[in-house]
Amino acid sequence: MLLLATSILAIASGTTFARAGPLSRPAKFDWSSTKALVAFGDSYTYVQGTHGHQNFSFIGDQFNLAYDAETLLSNKIVQNQTATAEGGPNWVEYLTNCGVHKGLTSPQHCKKQLWDFAFAGADISTEYTPLHHNFTVSLVDQINQFKQYGHPALQHNLPGFKQDKTLIALWIGINDINDSAKYAVDFPAFYKNLTDTLFTSVETLYSMGYRSYLFMNLPPLDRTPGNQAKSNPSPNATQVGWYNAALADHAAAFAEKHKGAQVMLFDAHTRLAAMLDEPRKYGIVNTTNFCAGYDQPDIAVEYEKYGCPTSLGRYFWFNSGHMTSHVHEVLAWEVERWLQV
Repeated sequence: MLLLATSILAIASGTTFARAGPLSRPAKFDWSSTKALVAFGDSYTYVQGTHGHQNFSFIGDQFNLAYDAETLLSNKIVQNQTATAEGGPNWVEYLTNCGVHKGLTSPQHCKKQLWDFAFAGADISTEYTPLHHNFTVSLVDQINQFKQYGHPALQHNLPGFKQDKTLIALWIGINDINDSAKYAVDFPAFYKNLTDTLFTSVETLYSMGYRSYLFMNLPPLDRTPGNQAKSNPSPNATQVGWYNAALADHAAAFAEKHKGAQVMLFDAHTRLAAMLDEPRKYGIVNTTNFCAGYDQPDIAVEYEKYGCPTSLGRYFWFNSGHMTSHVHEVLAWEVERWLQV
């Protein structure tokens, strides 16, 4: 039986599924005792690694899926202007406080270790949308790669690593909805199929003994700089809503199926939309476009040289499709507050 209370669907047997309200607390999840976060997704979540594909991954690519434990455990998070798609630390780095400082960080040296297998440009599966590059690792392949190489390396070679002290974080669908926005399909049915495939991969993670899951729903992609300039945004708000509804339905079904799991869905859409609606609360003055010189090496101090009236940290959008590191920091703070019991 499902009982609705304070935006949390609580299953009487003990499984919890938090959907909607980003300020609600997921019941019975202990963030303070979590030792590691294992992340999957796309450019909103990827971090650069010393053994990764430059500008795309922490480790490997489609042509280099295999790695041994020594390679993974010696890998380091790179933090510089080009080490994420946000020009600075992103939400998983801020959430774990792992890799936030410039230079190199071994996940093993973080109080909450960050093992990030997200790949910039990833979609859920090539069954529905083509790869952005021939080296791109889709979400399905990220999890298959993790099952074959990452999980055994961590489980058997990393002292103290335990599935019951690990949170799985997944933020995916941004590229899928952008890439398919003009398809001639029944979109609610199409998004259901996408999320069916997503949760088939989540079942793979469950079979490996992971029991804590954090899902992030889609941001307001209808309000990117390009879409704000259009009379007919693509994707539009309705499409974003349909995808988010499909994700919520699947997360609820997964939680109901797996009584011992802790399944949490953070409503990133609501939180980010609120930031766009009232940006000055968060030190943001520009929500409609981005600084054209965002990728210049001296942009942090010479932004005016590129025609930008304010620093990147006061923009919501870092470029045409990504949020600034400042927005990721605020979002991570909201997620952490929500996760704390």
